[in-house]
Order: sequence, then structure tokens, then C-alpha cells
Amino acid sequence: MTGTARRYASAWWCTRVALALCGARAVRISLRHQQSLEDIDGLVIGGGNDIAPEHYGGVLEGAVRIDAARDALELRWVRRALEHRLPLLGICRGAQLINVVLGGNLHGDIRALRRRTRNRGSLLPTKRVDLEHGSQLAAVTHRKRLRVNSLHHQAVDRPGEELAITGRDLDGLVQGVEHRERAILGVQWHPEYLLYLSAQRALFRWLVRAALERRG
Repeated sequence: MTGTARRYASAWWCTRVALALCGARAVRISLRHQQSLEDIDGLVIGGGNDIAPEHYGGVLEGAVRIDAARDALELRWVRRALEHRLPLLGICRGAQLINVVLGGNLHGDIRALRRRTRNRGSLLPTKRVDLEHGSQLAAVTHRKRLRVNSLHHQAVDRPGEELAITGRDLDGLVQGVEHRERAILGVQWHPEYLLYLSAQRALFRWLVRAALERRG
């Protein structure tokens, strides 16, 4: 899993638990934690700071937090994962990064676009997401509709090459994407904080199954 280099990073520890529950061993990738591609069967691109606008043709607006070194690290890992056909799960910022690497762009700040959802962040599943019928995301979670948390103010605008939009919130903002042919899912929320919900744990089970299938 990629993410912040901070020692007490809650997303890392929660994702580690999620993958352990699915029978997998998590390893950490950050500016302080280096890993070899040969030791990795699947990749989680974690959430965190905003993505610098030069990566998707945007402009810098409002109060944003950018980590250029982390952007470079994670963009490199997404490209390596695509090249080696590793299964990918993108979480929040991670879904946006996958989209950017595949040629899509982002809304740099969605706060002015919200009408029926709140700008106030929450770790609790307070937001509704509707899933596309027949999508991989709906099949994995066994749901047509999810309750999710929300901690973002950037979001996918135009999807990248071979990415399909498979989840939207009540404002029509993208909440889920998936590759049309490969084992790649991206969600705009943080399932690692919702492990008490079976539909959220299912996302990590999907990644582990896809990694095992790739290994053969």
C-alpha cells in the first residue's frame, strides 16, 4: 500500500488490518518505505493530500495541501503496476491518481459543485453512492447502492482511457471507476475506515482474489 510516510498513519494501519482479514500480508510504500516490485502481487494506492494540478492540466485554487515528492512516487508506482498488470485498488486520492495516469482529469475543487451532499468531511457512512447496474463494483459489493464516508474535495472529472464511471453521489460526482478489461477499481471514499460493513471489506477481498489469480 502506498501512502504518507508518517509513522502513525491511520489509513495504513486500517488497510493492513483489512488485508490481513483477507489472508494477505500488507507491505508499506512511502517516501520512507521502499519495496521491490517482485515482492508485490497487488497494489493499494492510498488516500491523502491533493494531487498537484500540473499532473492533470488543472490550476491551483483555494487552500490545498500538495506533496510533490509523494505525487512522483505514487505516479511511478501506478505506471509500474499497469506495466506489470498488477491488480490495483485506488482509494480516494488513489482513484484520482489512477485516472490521471490513464489520461483523465480532475475537478480540482468540488466544493462549489455540491448541492445535495455536504462539504463537511466525515469518517462515518453518511453519503449515498449509486452503482451502475452490471458493474464490477456492484458485483464485488453485492449492492446497487452504498453508504460511504467522504473526506475529499477533488474528484474525477473526465475518466481516463478504458476507465468506466461506475458510481456517483447525489450531486452526480464520480465516486467509483473501474477498468473495462483489467483488475482495476477506484473508489472516492475510504473503505479502510468502514471495515465493520461487509460491502466495504469486499473491496479488499476482491484485490486479494485478483492478486492470487494473477500469481496463478
